[in-house]
Amino acid sequence: MVFWEGYVSDESMGTFAPIVVYWLYAGFYQLLPPLDKYRLHTRTEEDEKNLVPLGSVIKGVLLQQLVQATVAELLFRLTSNMNSSGIVVQPSIVVQIVQIIIAMLVMDTWQYFVHRYMHQNKFLYRHVHSQHHRLVVPYAIGALYNHPLEGLLLDTFGGAISFLISGMTARTAVIFFCFAVVKTVDDHCGLWLPGNIFHIIFQNNTAYHDIHHQLQGTKFNYSQPFFPIWDKLLGTYVPYRLIKRPEGGFEARLIKD
Repeated sequence: MVFWEGYVSDESMGTFAPIVVYWLYAGFYQLLPPLDKYRLHTRTEEDEKNLVPLGSVIKGVLLQQLVQATVAELLFRLTSNMNSSGIVVQPSIVVQIVQIIIAMLVMDTWQYFVHRYMHQNKFLYRHVHSQHHRLVVPYAIGALYNHPLEGLLLDTFGGAISFLISGMTARTAVIFFCFAVVKTVDDHCGLWLPGNIFHIIFQNNTAYHDIHHQLQGTKFNYSQPFFPIWDKLLGTYVPYRLIKRPEGGFEARLIKD
């Protein structure tokens, strides 16, 4: 039993809940006070380095979410798993946990190789992926700011493949996709907040992805959104350390040999 049962279908929740969670969580970061002593970049750096205004970022995210919602609704409707009475067949909690872990690994694998190829292919980087890197200094609302083609290939297809291979139901997918959205937003938030559980559990975190967004780091740390497995296996992981700036805040700096 879940709180939306009887009001909204699992398929509709799987389609729209991640969008609502995105704007709630990203909006939470956007509405926080300055918190300069926890920022990975100063506000001056954000204003000077970023190449796209906030309004364009919001429009880009909304466009990607429109495509995602359309694909998700079609996918859920085509794969709905019901018995003869029309009731969703939901597996045990243990099975659902295994499915979510599988989905995480599949999503990481898909996104790593597509993401890396978009950096290595000069045409795709210049005309597609560079749009995301206009946010040299990432912030939460811009987590899904991508070229529409990248949004389709990297995020939408990556989510669909994770869903299909893991075999999860639409109800389990609500949990997985909302979690993936929260993790992605957190990775782009630009803040190193004390007690952030993602920084404690995941090595692939805000600072890890910040290194990737800096100009000197675009050949490293492709992994997203969960684990750095493929970076470490294939030699694209770069170590870094957090350094406290005298004026306040932190800097994620590469460790050079």
